Amino acid sequence: MSQVSPQVVVVGAGPAGCTLAALLAQRGIPCLVFDDDKRPDLLVGESLIPGVVPVFQQLGIEDRVAQMATRKPGASFFVTDGGPRMHFSFKNVEGHLPTYAFNTPRPEFDHLLRSRAEELGATFVHARAELEAGTHNSEPTIQLSARSREVAGLKPDAKSLLVDCTGRSRAFARTMKLGAEKGERDDIAYFAHFEDFDHDEVEPGQVIISVLRAGWSWRIPLPGRLSVGIVVSKEHAKTLGDTPEERLAAAIRQEPLLAAKATRARRITPVMTYTNYQLLTERGHGPGWVLCGDAFGFVDPMLSPGLFMSLVGAQQLDQWVFRQGVEILNQPEKLAAALNQYSKRIVHWHRSWQELVRYFYDGRIFRIHLAGKNLSMRPSPLNLASRMERHSTRHIASMASGGWTCSRYSRGLMRFLSRYLVWDVPDAAEFAVQSGLRQDVVAKAA
Repeated sequence: MSQVSPQVVVVGAGPAGCTLAALLAQRGIPCLVFDDDKRPDLLVGESLIPGVVPVFQQLGIEDRVAQMATRKPGASFFVTDGGPRMHFSFKNVEGHLPTYAFNTPRPEFDHLLRSRAEELGATFVHARAELEAGTHNSEPTIQLSARSREVAGLKPDAKSLLVDCTGRSRAFARTMKLGAEKGERDDIAYFAHFEDFDHDEVEPGQVIISVLRAGWSWRIPLPGRLSVGIVVSKEHAKTLGDTPEERLAAAIRQEPLLAAKATRARRITPVMTYTNYQLLTERGHGPGWVLCGDAFGFVDPMLSPGLFMSLVGAQQLDQWVFRQGVEILNQPEKLAAALNQYSKRIVHWHRSWQELVRYFYDGRIFRIHLAGKNLSMRPSPLNLASRMERHSTRHIASMASGGWTCSRYSRGLMRFLSRYLVWDVPDAAEFAVQSGLRQDVVAKAA
């Protein structure tokens, strides 16, 4: 391979890496992507939110995503044993976001992102990137090994910005031994694809999130199949069986919201296991390196923010750094300042998503919903009660869609609603997903 000198080297060819490579290629910035071609047949992150559609439009792939995916009109939230049901339509976000999203089969979706990056001119190396940690002025640094540089055809003296897009592997953080902030949850998930698993309670394409007797579940309609997953505490998982297959099957049998719909269901894929949902690396960049997507941090499968943070994270890195021109890569102080702004923005996104996700885990969102319904039926001057209910619904839907997630006003509205407009409704604990909290968090709360 001839020796080259790309300005940016991306490690990892998942959604974040391929999106970033495509965006850089659109700017004409040389980019090389290491791809070890190792990924499972099933991946979490099949259900997308409206906030990613503008990224598809920017990359020119929305039509191709639509051809492989199921159109998603919204999301529904159920509570078992006759509890409340909420139906959020993406029509509520009209005016600032698309009124739809997609449920996408993986890894077909990942392959599309990679193909688009290649079409635009990004270069891919079919190899695992070997990394070496070091320090510079007491700061952690990282570089490619001589062997990896040789395999990629990189010039020995070439200096490039290294971007970690290795997802949950978190290659840079592990190599440099960076610490991470763990979230409140300590769950484990099992999921698979099914045929003939009834999904007739909602509009076609609508996903269903259910609070179960133990944990919670997702049901995601995909072309010709349904993705069904359960999320439970690790302690409860042990009571369901010895293998992932036994545990998923037992959970479906034991939970009324799932068992009634699975009488004809046939599992057509292996059962996949996922753990360690809530994590945020203690720092997002350093001299010559930066983290992006799940390698920086991952929120939680609740509300499907994962793919959003990967795609929008790549978009944010492009906007904060590369929009200033390729020359910034040769200006260390200016580059560090831009990477710092990007890192702060991503941390802010994570904090905002975690705050929103907590409303669903602790049951407050259902309490707000019930109080809003009661309020909308009360007579009031100029129909103010009904207007307030529509206003709050729009903001909740917009936050969960990736539009107003970080909005100071929307977050403040949620806090106000959860404290002051929840009279004559059951306590939030009745709707909460109680299991799965880390024990130190439980002890602190007590």
